[in-house]
Amino acid sequence: MLKIGFLSFGHWSPSPQSQTRSAGDVLLQSIDLAVAAEEIGADGAYFRVHHFARQLASPFPLLAAVGAKTKRIEIGTGVIDMRYENPLYMAEDAGAADLIAGGRLQLGISRGSPEQVIEGWRHFGYAPAEGESDADMGRRHAERFLEALKGEGFAQPHPRPMFPNPPGLLRIEPHSEGLRDRVWWGSASNATAVWAAKQGMNLQSSTLKKDESGEPFHVQQARQIRAYREAWAAAGHARKPRVSVSRSIFAIVNDQDRAYFGRGQDSDQVGIIDDMRAVFGRSYAAEPDRLVDELKADEAIAEADTLLLTVPNQLGVAYNVHVLDAILRHVAPALGWR
Repeated sequence: MLKIGFLSFGHWSPSPQSQTRSAGDVLLQSIDLAVAAEEIGADGAYFRVHHFARQLASPFPLLAAVGAKTKRIEIGTGVIDMRYENPLYMAEDAGAADLIAGGRLQLGISRGSPEQVIEGWRHFGYAPAEGESDADMGRRHAERFLEALKGEGFAQPHPRPMFPNPPGLLRIEPHSEGLRDRVWWGSASNATAVWAAKQGMNLQSSTLKKDESGEPFHVQQARQIRAYREAWAAAGHARKPRVSVSRSIFAIVNDQDRAYFGRGQDSDQVGIIDDMRAVFGRSYAAEPDRLVDELKADEAIAEADTLLLTVPNQLGVAYNVHVLDAILRHVAPALGWR
């Protein structure tokens, strides 16, 4: 069984063609989409985080709101840019949101993507230490965040506190038991996937990856997942890890689908992103029978346990529910995903 969720970038634009014309629109519609996705049987509602952009940014108010409105669906991010985060404050926010959701948070974190502004993390008050790169700083923040989520005391209590303290060193509160095991690392390379495995994080692999062999995207991504699992086993972690991949998949079942996606991108693309040669995975858009045949050949989906479907959120909640429902009804059962 493959868990199937959606991943929204949360784009908004004042354009008349957009159904999300303001930040308020996209936040409220994100909540509505998560509720509707749960009702039709989807497994996850995931949200992208981008700063200085007309997209979703601060994730925890949204995650908490979705958690309060739903009962079953997993709620996650893909990904939070750790270069911008105070690890301890983030641990407080994450603990609170996870408790509201009843332990359903699945937090995707990473070094982050190309930015809207130059060194945007400096505006948030962070800078790499001497000899560090910004990526190193992001990983350092991540490691501190993971330590805080363990729930172990580390802070010396004040001798005359305002309120009575429990004995011993104090930890970050609120603490949500089990959240540490539900943190994922968004990886664009084989090396960072191996690093994530050593850290005991689940793996998120998206629709782009460092081009390390010149092979098709899904083949490289499948190799990345296998390298991650080998490193996980070598690290001796007790639990079984989880792995997600993201895809743009559209089942064409009516004329509206055909108008939007009838000329989909049917091959990988190669480009330069942050001075890295990257391969971008193809989109899948076809009638259900053809879509099933094409997806059977995707090696990385076969290696994963979770599939995140990127959604065109600016087309509105109703149409995005239709997009998800078409996959769940017409494609997933034929592939053994349901």
